[in-house]
Amino acid sequence: MLLILVAVLYFQKEKTMYYDLVKSNMENKASEISSKIIFAHMTSSLFNKSQALNNSEYKISFYDKNKNKMYGNLDDKIDFSEKIIHQGKNIILVNDSTLGHLGVYYIAIKEDILHKKIDELYKDIFIFFAFIYFLISIFGYYLAKLFIKPLKHEREKLNNFIKDTTHELNTPIAAIMMSTESENLSSKQIQRIKLSANRISEIYKDLTYVFLENKDNQKNINEYDLKNLIEKLVENFEPLYTKKRIELKLELENFKYKIDENDFERLFNNLFSNAIKYNSINGKISITLKENKLTIKDTGIGISKDKINDIYKRYFRATNQNGGFGLGLNIVSLICNEYKIDIKVDSKVDMGTTFVLEF
Repeated sequence: MLLILVAVLYFQKEKTMYYDLVKSNMENKASEISSKIIFAHMTSSLFNKSQALNNSEYKISFYDKNKNKMYGNLDDKIDFSEKIIHQGKNIILVNDSTLGHLGVYYIAIKEDILHKKIDELYKDIFIFFAFIYFLISIFGYYLAKLFIKPLKHEREKLNNFIKDTTHELNTPIAAIMMSTESENLSSKQIQRIKLSANRISEIYKDLTYVFLENKDNQKNINEYDLKNLIEKLVENFEPLYTKKRIELKLELENFKYKIDENDFERLFNNLFSNAIKYNSINGKISITLKENKLTIKDTGIGISKDKINDIYKRYFRATNQNGGFGLGLNIVSLICNEYKIDIKVDSKVDMGTTFVLEF
């Protein structure tokens, strides 16, 4: 719409300029002929009529005192009360500067070029602005794609997150359903139910922490001995790491730190569950707490260097192995930022990953 408005305004401006130019040229032509008539009359010389009428741009006629045509090639009916007559696409100019010399009182000049110039102007403006519109359209389309790309990427990540969450919930729920088919549950079935229930609980806690928890709520921050918290949390994961025959080594010193217990649970559980999930059968995990540092080291699949800087992004998954939906390390990063905990990671593919938290 803006381009159309600019084009219309430009067209009107140029059209007015052409009109003024044509009118000025007609007035100059009339003055030139009038001067020759007056000069011929004053000097008693011959006025060359054929030369005056021999003009490809104008039709010219001369009129007497009674406004009757004396000679010329303009046959249109003239309204002598008007100086400028608009007749269709043409303009007729009436000039009375001869003052009756040689019996000529009026000169009428009709042009036949203005409408051609305006038509050419219209075509030129249309082509020019069509080209500009084409360029802007291409540029706008490119910018639109550029701006929409992040939204499209986020939508794809959200869709994948929903699919992954559905899959993550379906697995433990299916295990529970299968284990409760019989009335008399074996110890193995009970163990499977505990593992599945624990997994659902962890998924629920992660989801509520990221999406449902009100960050404005007052947190219950107290001073805890992290050694006691870690030992209690590790105990909850015993069925998971014993199932994969993972060797767990704990070296924990007493260390008191002010933190919300739920926040520390989210922080530790996500790191520890990843160490289990991405570890190999008969692998190893060592958890060390000393000198204000918590170190969790595993012998799992590791993380490639090109992905190490993205592991804390929401929905990002460094691997498609063993499920997950990319919230765990994002939660770890959020909690570390909140409590000013320095977190470092060192990982090598097929050798393992080490997370170091310095309080």
